[in-house]
Amino acid sequence: MIKPHLTVTAERIAVKGHDMTRNWVFIGAPSSAGAHHAGQELAPAALRAAGLLTRLRETGLSVADGGDLPVTVFAPGVPPYRNLAAVVDAATAVRNRVAEVLAGGGTPLVLGGDCTLTLGVVAAFGRDVRLVYQDGDMDLGSLGNLDTPASGILDSTGIGHLLGAGAPELTGLGGTEPLIDAARLTLLGGDPRETSDAGRLYLKGRGVTFQEGPALAADPLDAARRALSAVCADTGPVLVHFDVDVIDSGDLPLANFPHYDSGVSADQAFTCLR
Repeated sequence: MIKPHLTVTAERIAVKGHDMTRNWVFIGAPSSAGAHHAGQELAPAALRAAGLLTRLRETGLSVADGGDLPVTVFAPGVPPYRNLAAVVDAATAVRNRVAEVLAGGGTPLVLGGDCTLTLGVVAAFGRDVRLVYQDGDMDLGSLGNLDTPASGILDSTGIGHLLGAGAPELTGLGGTEPLIDAARLTLLGGDPRETSDAGRLYLKGRGVTFQEGPALAADPLDAARRALSAVCADTGPVLVHFDVDVIDSGDLPLANFPHYDSGVSADQAFTCLR
């Protein structure tokens, strides 16, 4: 299964329409190194073949094709961190490529790939970045499910690593820890069945705001406004992480880690993203 994971950035939030002056650069990050199984590494090529770049340009956006990073495919590993070296290599490659795009005045549009790639994007932007994390999971790893053994799957630990918990090779990708200030991070759309009360308390204790799937489904526009309000009280670029597993897998069966009967439809998820 392909699990397209999209990371976009915007320094200005337009309530109506889109900023047509931005020079977007599409970066394919074909990696499933941190996943539950292979598949996500196929997403950039599949979406290119489906005409994604053409359709973006037809809207009037300026989108350059920045090419694909090296393919990194899932391989079995052992806990506590499965395939750590490969995950670090993929995230580092993303960090370096995004940094090049930013230095050249471009705006990166990163498509993967498993969720560990966002660590690399955040590391490239630095500590002043603000992150809206629209995902079917809160990605706390064992921090979010303290009553169950850790699987070692790094795809489910992105938020934990952003906040400084986990493998030093990942928490230190940006040169300083944590990778992001908790007040500049908000989570949106997580399936409440996948996070323990201990995980919620951990986030609240760190000062991370979050809205779970039912809130997104009830009012996607209000959920989006709340998310932006949570991170827009300060300056700095806004980064949006979007994982298709936020969508009920019965409605859109693309997720590497499926969420059935989550109640979040594709229309609701995309309305919120838009």
